[in-house]
Amino acid sequence: MTTKQIKLLDTVALLENLPERQLKRGEVGTVVEVLAPDVYEVEFCDDEGQTYMELALCNDQIIALHTQGEALKIGA
Repeated sequence: MTTKQIKLLDTVALLENLPERQLKRGEVGTVVEVLAPDVYEVEFCDDEGQTYMELALCNDQIIALHTQGEALKIGA
């Protein structure tokens, strides 16, 4: 199985609980900086867009979220 390379501005999900940071598995964030190979600064925001946590996470702690929908078809 090949994994998608995570890059700047990707939407990611947390793969593990981080109780010391009050984050739970499945929380969704955005990569705001690539710090090193396989290390990313991830920002977590609430529904109003306010940041409630930003921290460095390793590649094995997150997974990139993506969708591959059908192309939009506009009929006349």
